[in-house]
Amino acid sequence: MARYKKKRARELQHDKFRDTTMGMFDRLGNVLEGKGKLILYVIGGALVVAVLAGAWVTWSRRKTDEARRAMGRAIAIASTPVSANPLPGSSTSNFATEQERARKAIEEFEKVAAKYGDPYRSEARYFVATNQLYVEREKGISELTQLGSSSLPDVAVLAKFALGQAKEADAKYDEAAQLYNQIASLNSVIVTSDVARVRLGMVYQKQGKTKEAADTFFQIADAARKAKGKDGLPVPLSEAAREASQQLQKIDPERFSQLPSEAPALNL
Repeated sequence: MARYKKKRARELQHDKFRDTTMGMFDRLGNVLEGKGKLILYVIGGALVVAVLAGAWVTWSRRKTDEARRAMGRAIAIASTPVSANPLPGSSTSNFATEQERARKAIEEFEKVAAKYGDPYRSEARYFVATNQLYVEREKGISELTQLGSSSLPDVAVLAKFALGQAKEADAKYDEAAQLYNQIASLNSVIVTSDVARVRLGMVYQKQGKTKEAADTFFQIADAARKAKGKDGLPVPLSEAAREASQQLQKIDPERFSQLPSEAPALNL
């Protein structure tokens, strides 16, 4: 009898669970009654979104890789050495003049700018402008001036620096100095403050401002030789700091002698 009661209690408990569970499903069915198509649409829409998102990611990665390869090909052309007498049997493109190379590079960079979005479009425009300096100088300068206001910081600072170099080459020293000062204030890692200030010192030399040039070179070299890393050890001199030291030694040996001693190279 006791065994039966236990069995019956289990059956009743099971029935109660079944009734409760089925009741829940019935109530849910009532709520969703007539909405089956809507649910299918929602589920189907979610699946479509997921598929489209995956397809977009795959397409985006493919386009990015494609853009990088296109930029690489164009940069390789722009970097090809100019030689009036190419080596026999050479498999690389050869250009007899800088103008010839620049025209071909412009052609390739313009393809990139026309086909891909930023950052590749703006980067390609920058390279087009720098190569235009060899074939249509004023057009190149105009394009660099526009790119100096680019929303992409790296492109903007590169354009300003190239424009400064162009102004310096054209003996427009005041304009070049202004651009180098602007770049120095940006603290960019693409064109560092020291690199811009070394060019500024060079401009001062060309203007006959020897003291201003010496001051600029001394400040760069002095700060670099005193710099310490987080470990408290001297920081290796950058190329810009070495250039500043060399230029200072040439124009003002006495100021050069006042620089702190250069830290010995660490043996790693």
